[in-house]
Amino acid sequence: MILRPLRSPTTYRAWAWLIVGGALLMPYMMAGQVLTVVWREGGPGLGLLSVDLWVYAAALPVVALTGLILPVRAMETTAARALLGIGGEVHTSARGRLALWFLLHLGVGGLASGATLALVPFAVMVTISPVLGDLGDLGLVTGMLTSVGWLAPLIGVALLAALVYTIATLGEILRRTGARVLAPTPAERLAQAEAAAHRLTEQNRLARELHDSIGHALSIVTVQASAAVRVVDSDPGFARKAMATVEQTARIALADLDHVLGVLRADGRDASSTAPRVGLADVPELIDGSGLDVEYTVDGDVATVPVVVSREAYRIAQEGLTNAARHGDGGPVGLDIRVTPAALELVVRNRSGERDARPGGGRGLTGIRERAETLGGSVEAGTVGEWWELAVRLPAR
Repeated sequence: MILRPLRSPTTYRAWAWLIVGGALLMPYMMAGQVLTVVWREGGPGLGLLSVDLWVYAAALPVVALTGLILPVRAMETTAARALLGIGGEVHTSARGRLALWFLLHLGVGGLASGATLALVPFAVMVTISPVLGDLGDLGLVTGMLTSVGWLAPLIGVALLAALVYTIATLGEILRRTGARVLAPTPAERLAQAEAAAHRLTEQNRLARELHDSIGHALSIVTVQASAAVRVVDSDPGFARKAMATVEQTARIALADLDHVLGVLRADGRDASSTAPRVGLADVPELIDGSGLDVEYTVDGDVATVPVVVSREAYRIAQEGLTNAARHGDGGPVGLDIRVTPAALELVVRNRSGERDARPGGGRGLTGIRERAETLGGSVEAGTVGEWWELAVRLPAR
């Protein structure tokens, strides 16, 4: 435990981080030295140490100011992770926090660099002094070395060890401080959570889009292919028409699949900005491609319906027709849309067939309910006499 700081790579990475801070401080110190020489020219002289301390103190406010102005975020966060070993979230964009951390880096790094430049050569010289013998006129240092004799190597090693332990302690303090200073602010965490929630919402919407589009296409392909097989000998014309519907539906489904996969591959891309522009105006085309005998009625102007409501209503109609193809008796399907100033009402009905298997609602109806509830609407589904009826009401404003 006692020797761990001496052996730990973390100590020496922190030392490197401090040296980098000292190097970044040098331009400020050099500018301060020049200004001091110009200002003091002809005046009373100051000792070198006094000048350095004065320049250091005067440079710190300038460092803080440049931390507020210069783009130091990428450099400081990268160095904090790679050299200082700060884990967790280190990506705040708050200027005040970044300036404080920049000031700590250069301020403490400057002191540590100065101590390194002064103590390391001195400790080495003290350590090897018994071997070198007469070191010349070094004033106080010569007197110290003469008095300690062969204890000098121990003093030199102790000085180096003290410096390493000091660096390790500074590194640990700065590591903990940096984890707080560079952490995202509450406002940034809230923005990140909102962005994550938005991405999740878009992914869920894409999943519903894929389910509705591909599920609809597969249902139509199954129904039309089955019908074509049954009448290929007795009614070749109908069979050709059915297979043409299969081809068209498969191409549309492939395009939808390519779109969704493309959005999912686009890192950080807003899925809502690339969503297919479908709406109630596209319902006639949807009906034509379904291969079903659909009785379609519209009451009101679908162009007045908001884009989001129109898109969701289209997908609901698509899922309703899919359910009719899967579970109906193959007879006529009714699709009624009514637009009022307050709401949009959509009803899909078909005769229940032997294949009907919807007592629990299935995933399709679950998706319809999710779409409607997201917009504040309602869904009713069930049998009405010999008919299966899906009734959806969505707010139009």
